[in-house]
Amino acid sequence: MASKLRESVSAIFRSRETGKIFTIKRQNYLSVFPGYTAFPGGKVDPEDTQLSAKSGDVAPFALSGTHWQALSREMEEEIGFSLIENLSLIKDIFLFGTAITPEFNPYRFKAHFFIVELEKEIDFKVDAGEAVESGWFGCEELLSLYEKNTLMAVPPIVFMIQRLCQKDLPQGEQDLTLPHIVGREVPMIESLYGVKQFLPLSNTFPPANRTNCFIIGDEPLKLLVDPSPKDEEELEKLCRSVDKVGFDAFLISHHHSDHHEHLPLMHKRYPLPVYMSEVTHQFIVNKWGLDYLKGMDIHFLKEGDSIGSSLGRRLMVYEVPGHDEGQLALAPDDMSWFFVGDLIQTIGTVVIGGVEGDMIKYFESLNKVINLNPKFIIPSHGIALGGVHKLKMTLKHRVHREEQIIELLREGADEEKLLNVIYEGLEERLIPYARKTITAHLNKIRTEKRS
Repeated sequence: MASKLRESVSAIFRSRETGKIFTIKRQNYLSVFPGYTAFPGGKVDPEDTQLSAKSGDVAPFALSGTHWQALSREMEEEIGFSLIENLSLIKDIFLFGTAITPEFNPYRFKAHFFIVELEKEIDFKVDAGEAVESGWFGCEELLSLYEKNTLMAVPPIVFMIQRLCQKDLPQGEQDLTLPHIVGREVPMIESLYGVKQFLPLSNTFPPANRTNCFIIGDEPLKLLVDPSPKDEEELEKLCRSVDKVGFDAFLISHHHSDHHEHLPLMHKRYPLPVYMSEVTHQFIVNKWGLDYLKGMDIHFLKEGDSIGSSLGRRLMVYEVPGHDEGQLALAPDDMSWFFVGDLIQTIGTVVIGGVEGDMIKYFESLNKVINLNPKFIIPSHGIALGGVHKLKMTLKHRVHREEQIIELLREGADEEKLLNVIYEGLEERLIPYARKTITAHLNKIRTEKRS
């Protein structure tokens, strides 16, 4: 079912004196695009339309009344700047471009980006709850930061910065919608330069319905990480998309099927080396048999190995067990980003359990990445995130769960009571996974003699 399309507005403040534009870097703890560089703005509220109607839909410049009301309100809330009170400082406001959130996102917006021309730079009073950093930047400077993995931004923002770098500003409204052929290709985003994220539909754990597939690395070793289309039709779409970029080898992060489904079919088309951990190889063979990997040139990776480079920086391999014993992670040696696989999720929750799961190791893996303190985190489900806030919150949640279980055990609860209390109202189809996670918690508590 198609998700509802809401409207939003953003302001690209540009100084005629310096040619610089004003951007903010969103706080890492925000629920929407944490750690992303963006322009100030937000969603159009119902009262914006109501106020517009009351005022007769009259607005300065070429804006609709609703967009003017929304833009005015958002600028006052976010950067402490009243458009109405500072009309004399504004030389022009015009629509630069519109972006519609791609169909794979459950929260969809029609986002309008307005250029606000000022004579000179203004010292805005930015809401610290929204932005950790802000400032006036030249477009070339912003692109340079993006290309060094110092800046992360959604594709429309990157596209606009690129356009604003041109000597002559493009005329007319720009179409900023993600370019991909719906029905023939899978979406691809590059919020982090050099990390191409493809989003094929996959047979994954609900509520997620896609597993991120990446092309990472410099030539001659560009890695296709975790290709897992849900069926042969989706496989064809994925192949059309990755063919535009090209790759030199496969890398499988761990053995769960939503990270390598249809790998044999893809390998027939692309007979390239396959990298994975030795444990992952053993799990795959045990579950799907030797024929599943037949004819593949398998290379084993372990903690501390280096596998090619990304933007000239060595790509390092990390072991992050807990969710899956053989799970591998990747990061450049400057820790500008860290691919964590299923260590966390931004859609749904991580299951710990079964023969491959270990709650003690899961805690250790979370702490390991937190201590490494990468600038950005890249999960297998959902978008990239700024900093390690999500890792910290996931660990905090697991510690709280553990304390809750210990308290219930002291009250004499058995596993069934634990399930009913902790996961009250859980959908029937998810109960087996909840049981696994409770068992993993119990194993940790008993091993550490805390019960």
